[in-house]
Amino acid sequence: MSKSSCVWIYKQHNKWCNRPVTKWIHGIPLSKGESHFSSFARHSPILTKKEVNMVKRRSTIWIAISAVVVLIVVAAVSFSRPATEKNAPVPPRLKPFDTKDAHTHPTVVTLDSLSAGEQLKQRLNEHPRIQEIRHNRRGDRSHYFYNEIIVRFRTTPANHDIRQMEAAIAGRLVKRLNQAFVFRSHKRTYEEMRRYFRTLPTVDYCEPNYIYMQNDLPRQTDVPNDSFYARYQWNLPAIDTEAGWTLSRGKQTVPVAIIDSGVDLTHPDLAHRLSHGYNVLADNRSPDDENGHGTHVAGIIASQPNNGEGIAGITWFNPIMAVKVLNADGYGTSIDVAKGIYWAVDRGAKVINLSLGNYQPSSVLEEAIRYADAHDVVLVAASGNDSTSQPSFPAAYPEVISVGAVDPDLSYALYSNYGDYVDVVAPGTNIASTFTGHRYAALSGTSMAAPHVTALAALIRSVNPRLTNDEVRNIIIQSADDLGDRGKDPHYGYGLINVYRALELAKSAAASS
Repeated sequence: MSKSSCVWIYKQHNKWCNRPVTKWIHGIPLSKGESHFSSFARHSPILTKKEVNMVKRRSTIWIAISAVVVLIVVAAVSFSRPATEKNAPVPPRLKPFDTKDAHTHPTVVTLDSLSAGEQLKQRLNEHPRIQEIRHNRRGDRSHYFYNEIIVRFRTTPANHDIRQMEAAIAGRLVKRLNQAFVFRSHKRTYEEMRRYFRTLPTVDYCEPNYIYMQNDLPRQTDVPNDSFYARYQWNLPAIDTEAGWTLSRGKQTVPVAIIDSGVDLTHPDLAHRLSHGYNVLADNRSPDDENGHGTHVAGIIASQPNNGEGIAGITWFNPIMAVKVLNADGYGTSIDVAKGIYWAVDRGAKVINLSLGNYQPSSVLEEAIRYADAHDVVLVAASGNDSTSQPSFPAAYPEVISVGAVDPDLSYALYSNYGDYVDVVAPGTNIASTFTGHRYAALSGTSMAAPHVTALAALIRSVNPRLTNDEVRNIIIQSADDLGDRGKDPHYGYGLINVYRALELAKSAAASS
């Protein structure tokens, strides 16, 4: 942009603000009401009249061009900017999705490719570097890398000590998280390395590098038909979301971290809601989703409502921190999940969603969970999809809100894990949400149920920021609609979350404080 156009924009801005204009260009002051070309002529006595007229014409052309550019920019910003908290329209009642009214026609993906179910488990069972732990006769199992070990030291070992360890195990150090080190051997198994490290006096504990998988399910049909979209988001009315929006639609000061496979960074329903993120796997700031699971979870929480695109998320304004810890196949390790939690907590996340799990408890993950809890972060995790009472982690840790799933008729979803550690349930079957490639898809699983609770926690903290993480958890439990046996039961926990009732409790707590 030219100097004259810069002056024009500055003058227009100040005219709107009703302020006098004084601006310096190349040491030449502009007086109130004086244009760039007249000031230039006044301070340039060597110019001829013809040259002055030429300067005037060029300045006029630049002014006209600049005016057009500014008008285009202002119009573009006005039309593309999402609604702010103050000027957002009253939320309308949701209706079945109509492709004729939508600006973007969602496409349907093959949902079997999204599954972290039996096909992925079978691949893990056959992988030469992966071992399994069987937990019971049902066949519930956990997986870990047979030639890797996590070692936590009481004090940080010196470089020469690390080189000595690498030589002893015929391997190398591959990752580190605080005092926890991951070693990989070319010749030794986990058990062989464990026996060696337990002889070292500086070692606090050793454990396998467990594999955590996303908790979604395959659908029986490859491609859902159009009626899939016509049944549009049964999940929101089921938990009284629309009434809840009259009390809170979220705040930009309450960020939500999604520890998952990343997010489609350019999806039109999510792009305006994304805050800074992190790719743990590549150690960079680009958590782009190569799997689809994280994008789907993010859409349930934060797909931009009222913008003519696809679906509506439960929160309207809360920023999303995408933290990528799962690879393109949908699994990641305990050390990476833990690292993602630390990163999110240290950067201000108020709520963390963990739609992943493993049946084996991990000390390095538990330390990260306790770190988040000590920093007043609300933690939410999926209970698992194997219809078993075997506790799944991180959901079974006491600091975490464990979420089971219900079907559209609000009955217990048969795939959902159960047990004393389940706190509440949320919609989990045929949940429509965002997907990679600017698309939309429906998935089932406790991975889909958990983000409903995460979004509710974000709304609660938005309406009453003074509540502690324990108080948020208690409000979610107390406000739940009791299902199944009276009181808490293994399948429904304390019941189905109720957005409106929870926000009422949070608001009344704020008024009384």
